[in-house]
Amino acid sequence: MVDTTAAPRLHQVVVTASLLVCVVGSMIGVGVFGGMPIAEAAGGALAADATLVAPASPAFSIWSVIYLGLAGYTVFQWLPAHAADDRQRRLRLPVAATMLLNAAWILVVQAGALWWSVLVIAVLLALLARTFLILVRTPASGVAERVLVDGTLGLYLGWVCVATVANVAAALAAAGFDGGAVAADWWAVGILAAVAGVGVALAVRGRGRIAVAAAIAWGLAWVAVARSGGEPASAPAAASAVAAAVVVLGAAVVLRVRAARARVVTGPGAP
Repeated sequence: MVDTTAAPRLHQVVVTASLLVCVVGSMIGVGVFGGMPIAEAAGGALAADATLVAPASPAFSIWSVIYLGLAGYTVFQWLPAHAADDRQRRLRLPVAATMLLNAAWILVVQAGALWWSVLVIAVLLALLARTFLILVRTPASGVAERVLVDGTLGLYLGWVCVATVANVAAALAAAGFDGGAVAADWWAVGILAAVAGVGVALAVRGRGRIAVAAAIAWGLAWVAVARSGGEPASAPAAASAVAAAVVVLGAAVVLRVRAARARVVTGPGAP
């Protein structure tokens, strides 16, 4: 007779081990265990003043919420009611992989390999997009799961969307790219508009999931702070970041309200 609990149990262990690796990596990233703070690593390429799309330093406090949420998710997926749950079965390995990639990104940046960090964060973003689709396609079992699992992974995806853009811009700047014939301000405006487009697309696909939009808006708001209150200053970039944050969050709220109204009309079983 096949032991149907063996695979879920192994995957639960993998998630737990990945969380531990992720936590150790984050501690290295803040200067513990001999590591260097991310803002100082790679010659300061990822500092708040490195590019026009870099968020101000306080933006990174969102990681504390994400890490706490991932710890909560790890405990949640161990609960007997969710051990063999199909939704958790689909989520465990992708989420575990994102935590390992998170730690890998920190180590790569510590080594000063910016273009490798771009590759790592791109794969991380792709995996988070996969978890997002799983969340959208399979409903949560209740409020606790919506907040702890969907909320945490939504924040994670939204923040990594902003971080990916900042990472690519940092790598280009470190490589000497100056924008060519297009002024840096307008490169920033175009990039921030693209982030807004991605945020709206995610809001549409997720029927107004607030956590994703909130994390994107959070990152964009801190880009605006960095460009309006620090160097390098850029009024166009600051204004564009504010506009992008409002558009993303506004789209999510409107779609959320519409989805709620649709459920009222068609009944609680509606998607």
